[in-house]
Amino acid sequence: MDNRVTLSVIKADIGGFVGHCGLHPEVMKAAKAIIAQKGEGLLLDYYLTSVGDDLNLILTHRLGIDSVPVHQLAWEAFQTGAAVAHDLKLYGAGQDLLADAFSGNVRGLGPGVAELELTERQSEPVIIFMADKTEPGAWNFPLYKIFADPFNTAGLVIDPKLHRGFRFEVHDLVTRRKILFSAPEELYDLLVCIGAPGRFCIKSIYSKETGDIAAASTTQKLNLLAGRYVGKDDPVCIVRCQSGFPAVGEALEPFAFPHLVAGWMRGSHHGPLLPVAQSQATPTRFDGPPRVIALGFQLCHGRLIGPQDFFADPAFDGARRQANEIADYLRRLGPFEPHRLPLDAMEYTTMPEVMRRLQERFTAIEE
Repeated sequence: MDNRVTLSVIKADIGGFVGHCGLHPEVMKAAKAIIAQKGEGLLLDYYLTSVGDDLNLILTHRLGIDSVPVHQLAWEAFQTGAAVAHDLKLYGAGQDLLADAFSGNVRGLGPGVAELELTERQSEPVIIFMADKTEPGAWNFPLYKIFADPFNTAGLVIDPKLHRGFRFEVHDLVTRRKILFSAPEELYDLLVCIGAPGRFCIKSIYSKETGDIAAASTTQKLNLLAGRYVGKDDPVCIVRCQSGFPAVGEALEPFAFPHLVAGWMRGSHHGPLLPVAQSQATPTRFDGPPRVIALGFQLCHGRLIGPQDFFADPAFDGARRQANEIADYLRRLGPFEPHRLPLDAMEYTTMPEVMRRLQERFTAIEE
């Protein structure tokens, strides 16, 4: 039997309920019906979930990355769900669908895509991280911890299969260029880039021992695609675990620390990334704080065995308490930085419209 499998995670914000907080059950139902009906004979398996107001499609198949029929199926599911959102007058209905028609794949059309093609091992555990109210650079810190920090991932020290390290493909979202870093020998160069998550994002990671892909994430910037503010990008990330890759517990460990990410209210504020169970992935306080869920699956001949809802574990209660304390602190700053993003990061928000109205009132300072 062919063990080559493609795992595609495709997401889009096609309408929030209520406001930006959640996904209406009828929207999920409509999208799932399309996947079930038109995915027969095309997909090996599928699982649909939501984080905040984002619909996430988890699809397995044997058609490879950027498969036209798979991407078209996802597009039709989003279009159908968006139509229901319009009928229900949900907020931001069809928000992430930046085109009227499908054109080969969904890249550049608004939805976020993370895909990897793999040959199933004897046991193939994967974790799919999905976030809301933040941007793709939110994965930089945890991916660095998982694949490059021995204080987080003991396997980098004691497991011969991990000891050689990993290669990181990093994308510059402004110049649309990419670069490959080798860790651990180029750690400092890597950190120069990924320490600026608003511009540089980790797209994929590869084992230096085998060359196999270890992780893949979404890196599209909706505001750059649209040329205007249309919300944050709400990224997803796939991480393979065990047997030559970090253990499941090592992949989850960075999220015990709620690091700061950009996004939150109106995509214009810094906030802690709050790890929650899927049932709690409904950001409400100031449209937040930013949320992340982690669903674990065993791949078995392309079937998705699971999920296990990892952040439902009370072991992450401490991270949630700390995140809420951080949120309390930041909210007291109101419109002041560093809670509000710096002006150069708000070029594609509604801030420029406000500044344009003030331009004629500025006068020269006399020396």
